[in-house]
Amino acid sequence: MVDAISPLPDEITTRNVESSFGSLHLTLLHLWNTESIWYQRIKLVENAQMPGNADNSTSEIVKGLMQQSLQWRAWVEKSSQAALEHEFIYRNFKNQQFKQPVYEVLLHLFNHGTYHRGQLVNMLRQVGVTTLPATDFILFTRGK
Repeated sequence: MVDAISPLPDEITTRNVESSFGSLHLTLLHLWNTESIWYQRIKLVENAQMPGNADNSTSEIVKGLMQQSLQWRAWVEKSSQAALEHEFIYRNFKNQQFKQPVYEVLLHLFNHGTYHRGQLVNMLRQVGVTTLPATDFILFTRGK
């Protein structure tokens, strides 16, 4: 997805487009912040912080998102069954406390990313991009 967005000029990535976050730029920012917050939570950081803000350039956001994805991949690859089933306690930004297994957080992240990748494809179409990446999970598993 980032390969389709990265070459676009700022006037395209920041253009207002009907969607949850209003632009490609802000949708990518949301993905980066969300993936980082959840990573911090499973690493038991007490006060998780968003790494990015709207003032970051799209290229900075893409770089941060890709680095975060690599962190997730490394963590998942070295995780045991016990680590995935481990229940941890965290607080959301409303200071509500929750306890749940790590694997549920991972499922949430996968679904969350899928939802917003679909939005990104739709937004790319709205700004005139015609060469779009495949987003089907089955294609990912086949290494395409």
